[in-house]
Amino acid sequence: MLRVDVAKQLGEFSIEASFTSEGRVTGLFGASGAGKTSLISMIAGLLRPDRGIIAIDGEVLDDTEKRVHVPPHRRRIGYVFQDARLFPHLDVRQNLDYGRRMNRLADNAAARARVTDLLDIGGLLDRRPGKLSGGERQRVALGRALLTQPRLLLMDEPLGSLDEERKVEILPYLVRLRDEAAIPMVYVSHDAAELRQLATQIVIIRRGRVTALGGVTVLPGAS
Repeated sequence: MLRVDVAKQLGEFSIEASFTSEGRVTGLFGASGAGKTSLISMIAGLLRPDRGIIAIDGEVLDDTEKRVHVPPHRRRIGYVFQDARLFPHLDVRQNLDYGRRMNRLADNAAARARVTDLLDIGGLLDRRPGKLSGGERQRVALGRALLTQPRLLLMDEPLGSLDEERKVEILPYLVRLRDEAAIPMVYVSHDAAELRQLATQIVIIRRGRVTALGGVTVLPGAS
């Protein structure tokens, strides 16, 4: 279970958000500038809340009252950005292995095989990022995050930089990841149709505040 109850002042903008989620995919929905990225940056440990608590499965990662702040590299949280952020000088195989090595995890050939099969990237291993499509780069970024053995996967608008054709290409992989990988996800998007296909629980954020929480029926346009 993910528990978030935080406040943060960012210049003239403030976040005061509280929710708990036990869903496989928690969708954070809101317009650009609503505070979604700042919120998951706090979950990742990249941004410290001014007040509040963040906990995963009962383990406290932030508690400002008790002065607890677990650094990002000790949280076992994977993070997939909108722009993939692959290393251009490394091939796909090396990019996939980077997170594992940085986290000092033992090499696990079986896990690597499962991830490459899940995301259908086995045929890309010898290519460099410059030779990949946008959808392929995002699948590799997902694979790299999964191979760090995270207990939670954060995805910040992972389809936001893709055209409609590439979105249609990669969405089935995200659905497969939801259904086959036993890793809860927090998925940020301003696209209600995208979240209706993928999320199991929705948190709607507006101007740094949670305005609705529930199933996909709370999304605008849902019948």
